[in-house]
Amino acid sequence: MSKAKIVILTGAGISAESGVATFRDPDGVWAKYDLQDVATPQGFARDPVKVQDFYNMRRRQMGSVEPNAAHAALAKLEQKFPGDVLVVTQNIDDLHERAGSRKLIHMHGELGHALCLSCGQSSAWADDIAAHSACPACGAKGQLRPDVVWFGEMPYRMEEIGEALTRCDLFVAIGTSGNVYPAAGFVEEARAAGAVTAELNLKCAGWASRFDEQMEGPATQVVPAFVERVLSGAG
Repeated sequence: MSKAKIVILTGAGISAESGVATFRDPDGVWAKYDLQDVATPQGFARDPVKVQDFYNMRRRQMGSVEPNAAHAALAKLEQKFPGDVLVVTQNIDDLHERAGSRKLIHMHGELGHALCLSCGQSSAWADDIAAHSACPACGAKGQLRPDVVWFGEMPYRMEEIGEALTRCDLFVAIGTSGNVYPAAGFVEEARAAGAVTAELNLKCAGWASRFDEQMEGPATQVVPAFVERVLSGAG
């Protein structure tokens, strides 16, 4: 197992128990907001103030939540596993980093970063983004947007993710519905490469048939248990 490679895909379900709102549940974010208004380039062009307010609110909320046992377990796996562990997250929160994960790809961007439409630079950003906010890199004012991937935009670092999937021995999907591509296709890429595949979810449905194994339950329970099992067989 010393040369084994693990790729883990995480979605909103891993952060739900920390108090971060999910998106597709009946009482989730998209039940309260129209995604076309706040999560598309067209919505931003129509009403940038509304979009900035939505993400400013979410950015402020991040200060009131903490990583949970599932985030901590994945950080432990990265630290203790003798092979390679890569976490690819669809989440824009920073809970994986705060739990200790270091080998991490935010394929949908990061709430704590602002993207400048003038120079294209992404900068760490903890405060609200306002109409007069200046880019830390080029100084342009009024050109910042949340550095998150909206519907219709290409997720980040896809070539790097694809390469990791073709070389992994174990692929694990945690807390994600499997409804949104390209992430929904990762399991097929991993299977084609010969990887063992596992789904850890509150409810395994929809894409469960694509996995060799499914574990149902809260992320704070099933993820630590799964990690301990992997580590116990890694010697």
